[in-house]
Amino acid sequence: MELLYGYLADVVAITVLCFGLYYPRHHRRELVVAFLGVNVGVLAVTTALVRSDATLGLGLGLFGVLSIIRLRSLELGQHEVAYYFSALALGLLGGLGSTTIPLTVALMGTIVAALAVADSPRMFRRDHQQLLRLDGAYPVHVDLITALERILPGTVRSATVQRVDLVDDTTLVDVRWREEAATGPTAPSAETLTLSGTAR
Repeated sequence: MELLYGYLADVVAITVLCFGLYYPRHHRRELVVAFLGVNVGVLAVTTALVRSDATLGLGLGLFGVLSIIRLRSLELGQHEVAYYFSALALGLLGGLGSTTIPLTVALMGTIVAALAVADSPRMFRRDHQQLLRLDGAYPVHVDLITALERILPGTVRSATVQRVDLVDDTTLVDVRWREEAATGPTAPSAETLTLSGTAR
């Protein structure tokens, strides 16, 4: 009976994680499928290992190998990696059956709540990251910061140059910046833009 309750708790937790948190915020259908598949797969294999002679360490090692393969096969943001491993952890907790139901539910709730808070759009909403292609070559860092602050409606916190092309006269830079006013428009994360006519 406790194992059944563990399954039900996992179903509720992964449903909230995928359809209550991830999809409304990030809208990547293929990753919802991946999270559900990982969760259900881990839940099933963990249950089978617990009830067989195989050691749980063997199963966890297998999950680790599969996770590495899965993560290498698709470009994921760091927040999506967090969702991925949370889905895996929920499946493990639901399939182990070695803890009491209140503790299992509490641990699952902690995982979901942590992501709900950490990935909230209200957290650090004035801080942005963008990948910008500037119409101009800026080999000098001070000149680059000056050019970026002419373009962006805020203060540049850090700028990492990806490429300076002296032939095409362009600079590709990964910039982190903070809005001056909280009421300003929200900039998309990790967006690639081409900006022309930038003064050096």
